[in-house]
Amino acid sequence: MTRDTAALFVQNDAKGEVLTCREGLSFWGGVDPDTGRIIDAHHPDHGASLAGRIVLMPTSRGSCSGSGVLLQLARNGCAPAALVFREAEDILTLGAVIAQRLFDRPVAVLRLSPAIYDAVSRAKTAEITGDALSFDDQSVPLLRPDTLALRLSDADKALLDGQDGPARQIAMEVLCLMAAAQGADELIDVSRGHIDGCILAHDANLDFAEKMHQMGARTCIPTTINAISVDRENWTRQGVVPDFGRKASRLADAYVNMGARPTFTCAPYLLDDAPHQNEAIGWSESNAVIYANSVLGARTQKHPDYLDLFIAMTGRAPNTGVYLAENRRAVCQLHVTLPDTFDDAIWPMLGWLAGAKSPNGIALLTGLESVSASPDDLKALCAAFGTTSAAPMLHVRGHTPEGHLPPAEGATGLEITPTDLATLWQEFNAGGDKIDLVAIGSPHASASECLGFADLLADRTCHPDTRTIVTVGRNTLADLEANGTLARLHAAGATVIPDICWCSITEPVFPVEAAVLMTNSGKYAHYGKGLTGRDLRFGSLADCAQAATSGRARSGLPSWLQPAP
Repeated sequence: MTRDTAALFVQNDAKGEVLTCREGLSFWGGVDPDTGRIIDAHHPDHGASLAGRIVLMPTSRGSCSGSGVLLQLARNGCAPAALVFREAEDILTLGAVIAQRLFDRPVAVLRLSPAIYDAVSRAKTAEITGDALSFDDQSVPLLRPDTLALRLSDADKALLDGQDGPARQIAMEVLCLMAAAQGADELIDVSRGHIDGCILAHDANLDFAEKMHQMGARTCIPTTINAISVDRENWTRQGVVPDFGRKASRLADAYVNMGARPTFTCAPYLLDDAPHQNEAIGWSESNAVIYANSVLGARTQKHPDYLDLFIAMTGRAPNTGVYLAENRRAVCQLHVTLPDTFDDAIWPMLGWLAGAKSPNGIALLTGLESVSASPDDLKALCAAFGTTSAAPMLHVRGHTPEGHLPPAEGATGLEITPTDLATLWQEFNAGGDKIDLVAIGSPHASASECLGFADLLADRTCHPDTRTIVTVGRNTLADLEANGTLARLHAAGATVIPDICWCSITEPVFPVEAAVLMTNSGKYAHYGKGLTGRDLRFGSLADCAQAATSGRARSGLPSWLQPAP
């Protein structure tokens, strides 16, 4: 953007107090969808209310599901009066578009050049009237994106004209608007989709899905579906509140009835038909997007919830961002100084730190070339990176297919040190030593991760006062049953649940009495406090097995992070 540019993506007259967030925010897991209060315990503005305010932030970060949270806030009257960004932003912008187009609950969305953004951040109040932004004694004209400049195929134009019904017409209208907002000049074909907005975190997701289904929406490319909010086949035997269970099932069924495969996993890259290098796909779910781009070398933007359905309905996506080779270079090179020894806990910690140090752009990690990294290690790294960075991918030299590429010209250079790791360990381990729940599977655990956990449990059984739950996809559950790992985990006292994940689990499947939980997931260590209100402990898979059998977590830093005597 030029020095004096101010863009208006969703119009709504609004006036309010200015709140400038000191860093980006994931609305999912970071904002209460019923009140608009920031619940991300790691965010510097934790506790602040967004409702009715002119909210400034550089860009959003984290989960693709933030669009649904914004829709819920708009529908219940607790949304910001306006969202104002300095960098490119898709997730909340899309949520505001859906709130306006389908539910008549508009939330103004602006993107300002750095100079104007900084000026507004110093104001006490701001107002949007028509196509103008006013603050202090200044008035800035707002420009709308030009969708007419897009190069569209004849098939795109036919959908836009409504020749294939209202559902696909709305899908193409929104795709064109988002393409223009993202600076794309055309749409491209994508080979497959992945739907993320199928968790019943609020009623907005259900209302959107059923509305689109009633309008006749159907997928036209192979499409998988994310983890849902219930074990679809067994929830009636798990004490789930019937009204919630029925709604969650309706939400899942709506997407299946629109053509999605009932895969119910947040780790679609674990399926037998994972994408291949350079394949253009249309995925949502932050960890899946980052893994697909970074580890598999496929190409997808981090598409917001709801846009994922429109992509699956049309097989088209804006040709922008990391679909383009020139946008896949790192803007931040992070050299990692490793401790002399370490265990698998280091990988999610490195991902979290990489995102924190490169919050708005692609990172390149160096210094790891001489160590081995399993697919599970890279899965954990990618998932944690997505909690602290808005970027849809990262590179790890020596481990990812594009890790050998030099960073972009002008990239910053930073370091990750053992001191950084020790500080993060303490932040992730604020809970007490008594462990009530061990949580494995955020993202969904792989068959190899489950086998490793069973091996670590060995012949021991879980402590009677400590619940141990592993969440997996249906395909992994079938593999575990076939190779005997499921029987071993059950014999040790662990519970293995398909379809749901730790980002969607609710009481009473999540034990009501649990006060402190332990996880090996950097993603859940970040979001868990805000999602559950419980205290967290974090550690390696072996640490989790030890806590599961003893009922306690070890105090202090692990041996590999303790300072040399």
